[in-house]
Amino acid sequence: MATDYDAPRRSEADEMAEDSLEELKARRNENQSGVVDVDESDTAENFELPGADLSGLSGEDLTVKVLPKQADEFTCSKCFLVHHRSRLAEESGGLYICRDCA
Repeated sequence: MATDYDAPRRSEADEMAEDSLEELKARRNENQSGVVDVDESDTAENFELPGADLSGLSGEDLTVKVLPKQADEFTCSKCFLVHHRSRLAEESGGLYICRDCA
């Protein structure tokens, strides 16, 4: 078969652009499935965290003892975390800055 090299080339994108709206809708409906694949093992109820025992949290209150800032600690003026004096990077005008923020 002879090929006319002067004729404009047509790609699949050109052919799809010329399809009618009804044909596109029909193709879309053929390609789609009404069934959703759900794996029961992937649900959140079956997901377990390694090393976490959450069974006792239902009615039990957790208590944490909070200590006030000690004499050898300071509060960073940028991140507002309490650090030990060994983490002090700079002090200017009563403002303390930790090593992480400096």
